[in-house]
Amino acid sequence: MKNEIIRPVLALPNNYKSLLLHSCCAPCSCEIMGTLKLSSIDFTIFFFNPNIDTLDEYNLRKEENKKFALKLNIPFYDGDYNYQSWLNSVKGLEAEPERGKRCTKCFSYRLEETAKFAVKNRFKIFTSSLGISRWKDFNQVCECGTKAASKYNLTYWNHNWRKKGGSERMSTISKKENFYRQNYCGCSFAKYNK
Repeated sequence: MKNEIIRPVLALPNNYKSLLLHSCCAPCSCEIMGTLKLSSIDFTIFFFNPNIDTLDEYNLRKEENKKFALKLNIPFYDGDYNYQSWLNSVKGLEAEPERGKRCTKCFSYRLEETAKFAVKNRFKIFTSSLGISRWKDFNQVCECGTKAASKYNLTYWNHNWRKKGGSERMSTISKKENFYRQNYCGCSFAKYNK
């Protein structure tokens, strides 16, 4: 078939049975969700993105992500919106460039909350859609995820979702689903300091 999406079949490391996926938005997570589903990996989505600069933007991204999760019959949890708490966590780093110290702090904050959710809900392994974006430093995301996981005796799955056509499939699915495709991560500092 001409429009068929061909994906790799994956297995969770260490024979883990279920995965928690931190999702930043539908465009970034759609390919990951499709690959996990094809691979028969049991997973749940945790949407925790207090970095998004307005509640309207937050709700737009959340609802689109939730709708796609529902379409694939994937459990979806909202980590709630608390922009002020996130602002406090990156205080003093507002002028940092993209991929700089502010991003490290942001990823650490969000992935530590994901790790806490994982522990509370008995997941042993988690990953994030943050690293699939070409605007983000994959290694920076993985380092933050690994550090957060180690604090709670968890595993961070550092699978590179960009590789083997992942980025291209993400773009194809986003267009097909007519997703709202934002041009910034949600952080007002990234939005205005391009």
